[in-house]
Amino acid sequence: MSRKYKFRNPDGVYFVTFSVKGWADVFILNEYKNILLENLKYCQQNKGLEIFAWCIMSSHAHLIVRAEEGFLLSDIFRDFKKFTSKAIIKALKENIQESRKDWLLKHFQTPDGIRFWEPENHPIELWSNAVIDQKLEYIHQNPVEEGLVFRAEDYMYSSAVDYAGGKGLLDIILIE
Repeated sequence: MSRKYKFRNPDGVYFVTFSVKGWADVFILNEYKNILLENLKYCQQNKGLEIFAWCIMSSHAHLIVRAEEGFLLSDIFRDFKKFTSKAIIKALKENIQESRKDWLLKHFQTPDGIRFWEPENHPIELWSNAVIDQKLEYIHQNPVEEGLVFRAEDYMYSSAVDYAGGKGLLDIILIE
């Protein structure tokens, strides 16, 4: 595994991407996005996760984050991915209206069991204001680029509304 994709600085602010295995479009239903939201809130309240920006797309999520002192991002995201993969697979199995259930469950099956997330988070430490601004813009423009909304702040599953002066679904720390 490459050293390029490690949380090397425990005090660092990182841009992180979580991708569903094979970039499958799981998060087209709010029910599944809400599982991520609830667990992000849990990680904020109980595991020392500080969130500066976020966005959940159909097959992936982007975050700008840091761990509070005494916590490690690698541990937080290990637990986050483990919990959310189990919770989303359970929700898929129990959703009688999920037309893609069989295909998705087969897609996540591996010889070793079920794998929901791609293994890498591709953390990139944000070392300058210019890089932070670029990643912040990238995260918030993702739904606009995908044609989901005309204005970034109109996308409900993003912190763009917070940066436009409103209140989003997660408590975040604004980067100023």
